[in-house]
Amino acid sequence: MKKKIAILGSTGSIGKSLLKIINDNKNKFEIVLLTANNNYKELLKQTSLYKVKNVIISNEKSYQKFICLNKNKNLKIYKNFNELNKIFKKKVDYAMSAITGIEGLEPTIKITKLTKKIAIANKEAIICGWNLIEKVLVKNKTEFIPVDSEHFSIWYSLRDKKNTNINDLYLTASGGPFYQWPLKKFKNIKIKDALNHPNWKMGKKISIDSATMMNKVFEVIEAKNIFRIPYEKIKIITHPKSYVHALIKFNSGMIKIVAHQTSMEIPIYNTIFTKEKKKLKTKKIDFEKLNNLNFKKLEIARYPVVKILNNLPNRSSLFETIVVSANDEYVKLFLQKKISFNDISKKLFKFINNIEFKKYKKIIPKNVNQILKLNKYVRLKINPNSI
Repeated sequence: MKKKIAILGSTGSIGKSLLKIINDNKNKFEIVLLTANNNYKELLKQTSLYKVKNVIISNEKSYQKFICLNKNKNLKIYKNFNELNKIFKKKVDYAMSAITGIEGLEPTIKITKLTKKIAIANKEAIICGWNLIEKVLVKNKTEFIPVDSEHFSIWYSLRDKKNTNINDLYLTASGGPFYQWPLKKFKNIKIKDALNHPNWKMGKKISIDSATMMNKVFEVIEAKNIFRIPYEKIKIITHPKSYVHALIKFNSGMIKIVAHQTSMEIPIYNTIFTKEKKKLKTKKIDFEKLNNLNFKKLEIARYPVVKILNNLPNRSSLFETIVVSANDEYVKLFLQKKISFNDISKKLFKFINNIEFKKYKKIIPKNVNQILKLNKYVRLKINPNSI
């Protein structure tokens, strides 16, 4: 019997990579649901290619355009994720949550209730609402696998071990495009410079986060949440080749190093094939890279944004939503050429250290609306034209 699959955010890079894997294993899977926000043309192609029966398009204009172009009378088209209970009569076997941004939190929680296994690629959901997601996972007995290469590597390594045995956890960072730039030139960084990542092909937002190292700050928060490891045990080291994704030092003195090629297809593949003896075609081990790992301590002067980790509480709070939302807005302003690259971290520090937000470090999120409301407030406070 074919496994039933749902993909939230099928038109993005993660969604497309998963569809490629499914296309190579057509006899094993049936896609029950695909979703998108704006890219209705790509979604239309996907529904035709994979014979999908249900789609959700959350953007009203894209929804109307999709309806006009669609010629498949058997395809059921929905506007929002409140319709999920109409689509699923029983749990699907696997769901991928690959919606970008904090808007992906609510759909992630909804789909978690309706699947046996959930793979989550949405950083913001794990950072801002992990305590809410975790409750749903436990209540519905849903298996969870993180998709980020670092967190997948840790998960893969810890499947048969207790997190309490960990002495230190190291997340690797390539260093981004400015790993060797002279610091005196940072004031002249242009958008095209910041988008030019040496190892990964990514969207604009995540490329800027990688250049500032904010992306790694987010990954530390995710690791703390997912694996229940305190911040003091999680460290960031630079590794320009991006071949090693995590190092785990256990209390026994043993160190486990997890490496794979710079392809998201590998963690995605392993979230859907966790127990099956299915071989993924990959390149041979790159011994040249293994012989030149070049791990180095993170240079704080080059990546000042990492100091934000000193401001974060060890338990989940609404303060993480403030950090995520504020960073989103300052990255947006940089891409709009309204602030400089250096201004991203400077303005972010000044904003989150506002006395108004101190109280949020002690407030544990109670529901999704609370997070979304705070996200909107922060964005409007920074940039009234953002919403």
